Amino acid sequence: MSRPPNYEFQEWWNKQRAKDHADDHFSSSNSDDITFLTVNIQSPDSAGAAATAGKDRSRSARQLSWIYLLKLNRIAHSLALLTNGFITLIRTANRRIATSSDRPRSESKFFKIIKFFLILSVCLLFFELVAYFRGWHFSPPTLEAGVEDSVEYLYAKWLEIRANYLAPLLQCLANVCIVLFLIQSVDRFVLVLGCFYIKIRGLKPVAEMEYQQDAEYESMNPDDYPMVLVQIPMCNEREVYQQSIAAVCIQDWPRERMLIQILDDSNDADVQFLIRAEVQKWQQRGVHIIYRHRLIRTGYKAGNLRSAMSCDYVKDYEFVAIFDADFQPAPDFLKSTIPYFKGKEDLALVQTRWAFVNKEENLLTRLQNINLAFHFEVEQQVNGWFINFFGFNGTAGVWRIKALEDCGGWLDRTTVEDMDIAVRAHLCGWKFIYLNDVKVCAYEDL
Repeated sequence: MSRPPNYEFQEWWNKQRAKDHADDHFSSSNSDDITFLTVNIQSPDSAGAAATAGKDRSRSARQLSWIYLLKLNRIAHSLALLTNGFITLIRTANRRIATSSDRPRSESKFFKIIKFFLILSVCLLFFELVAYFRGWHFSPPTLEAGVEDSVEYLYAKWLEIRANYLAPLLQCLANVCIVLFLIQSVDRFVLVLGCFYIKIRGLKPVAEMEYQQDAEYESMNPDDYPMVLVQIPMCNEREVYQQSIAAVCIQDWPRERMLIQILDDSNDADVQFLIRAEVQKWQQRGVHIIYRHRLIRTGYKAGNLRSAMSCDYVKDYEFVAIFDADFQPAPDFLKSTIPYFKGKEDLALVQTRWAFVNKEENLLTRLQNINLAFHFEVEQQVNGWFINFFGFNGTAGVWRIKALEDCGGWLDRTTVEDMDIAVRAHLCGWKFIYLNDVKVCAYEDL
C-alpha cells in the first residue's frame, strides 16, 4: 500500500527553493542594477495541490486549537483543585478554632500565644515585602530627624531592632544547634564503634536455660513454663487482625500457662464483629483467649493497656508480651525470650528486633527499613549491652509484670508511653536486654 503524498512538506520545499532562487536573482540584479518583475504562473494541477495543502494547513490549525483548548481545560482544572483545597483548609481552620473556643481557658492559652506570634509573623512578612518592592533592601534608609512619621523611618527602626536584639539571639540559637549537632555526631560515632566491638567480639546475651522445641508438655516442670499474658492492643485493624491473632494463638507454649487478651478499641461496629468472631473461633479450638472492648476510649494505647492490666486475673501471671496488631511473632517467640528472665530478678524487659515483610515494596519502605535497621542494629544493641537500658519500642517485647507495677504502670500523660515507662522502670533500678537475633515480622506503615 503506497503512502499518501505529503503536500505540506512539498509546499515547504517548493517555497525554500523559490526563496533561494529569488535570493540569487536579487543578488545578481543588484550587481547589474537591473530590476526584475517576477510573475508566478501556476498550472491547474499545481493550483489543486495548493488548495489541498491549504486544507491541510487549516486542519492542522484546528488541531492546534484543540490542543490549546485541552491545555486551558487542564489549567482550569488545576485552578479549581487549588481553590477547593484552599477553601477546605479555611473551613478546617475555622472548625478547629470554633472547637478550641469551647475548651477551658487554661487549655487555650497556648493556642492564643501561637495565634499571636502567627499574626505578628504575617505582619512582619508583609512589611518586609513592602520594603523589598520599594528597594530598601538594597539601600536601607537611615534614621534622620524630621521623618519620624514616614514608613522609611519605621523600617530603619526595625532594622536597628533586628541588628541589636534579634540577630544576637538568633546567633546564640544557631550556636546551640551546632553544639547539639556535634554532640549527636559524637554519640553516633561512639555507638558505631560499640557496634563494631560487639560484632568483632561476637557478644550477645546468654540465657541460663533453653527450651526443647516441640517438647512434650505432659512431663514438663511447671516452674520452667511461667504464666504468660499476651496482649494485642488494636483499633480498627481490619486488614491485619487475623494474622496477628493467629500468630499469637499458635505459640509453642502450654495453653494452660498462657492467656491472650485482644484489646479492641475499634469504633467501627463491623470491625468489632469481625474481631470478636475471630476470637470465638480460636476459643472453640481450645485457646485461652478473651476479647475486651472499652466503651470509654480514654488514654489511647496506654489507657487500653492500663485497663487490661487492672483485671483481677492478671495477678496470677508473671510476664506480659505485647504485640501491635501488625506484628506476627514466630511460634517459638516465648521460648526464645522467657529463658533470659530466669536467674535475673532485676530484669524487667526483653526487647526483640523488628523484621519487615514489605520492606521492598517502594522507596518509602526501603528508607524506613534503613532508618529502623540502624536503630535496632546500633542504638538498641549497643545501649542494651553496655548500659542495660534503651527505649521500649512499644511492641515485640516481654515485660515482667512486677516491674510494670513497681514503676507505676502505664500512664497516658504522653503519646510516647513506651519510652515513658522505660525511663521510669530504669529509674527504679530495673535492667533491660535486647535480642538482635530474635526477629518479629511486621508491616511497615506507609
